[in-house]
Amino acid sequence: MTVSADIKPALVACGVLALLGACAPEGQEVSRGAAVPEYLGIETQLLEGDLVNFQVSMKGAGGRADVARFAECAAAQYTLIRGYGFARHLRTNVTEQGGIWRGDAIYTISPALPRGLKTIDAEVVAAHCAENGIPAV
Repeated sequence: MTVSADIKPALVACGVLALLGACAPEGQEVSRGAAVPEYLGIETQLLEGDLVNFQVSMKGAGGRADVARFAECAAAQYTLIRGYGFARHLRTNVTEQGGIWRGDAIYTISPALPRGLKTIDAEVVAAHCAENGIPAV
C-alpha cells in the first residue's frame, strides 16, 4: 500500500502527537494552568495519650482533598517518629481564606492496627508522601 504525499505529513503529525501523549506520567493527568502547591507549615499538638492534632496550611491546593492529604502525611511521619506504626483518622476540618488553605486534623496513633475504617499504615503513607513531594513533620 502506498500513501500519497498529501497524507504523509498528517500521519507523521498523528504519530508525534501520540508519542507526546505517552510522555505524561502513568495514572496522572496533565493540566494546564494548575497551581503548584506551596506547603506553608505543620503544627503538631499531642492532646492526650495517643490523640494528636495536626494544623496544616498551604497555598495552591486543588481542594479539600489536597489539604487532608497534607495532614495525613504529617500524621504518618509523626506516627513513625513516636515509634508507632499505625494511625486512625478521626476528623479533618478544612477552610480556605484569601488563597490560604488550612486543615485541622485529629488522629490517634498506635503500635498495632487500630479498629476502624479510616486507618493508615504510617510507613506506606510516609513513603507515598515522599514520592509525591508532600512534606511531613
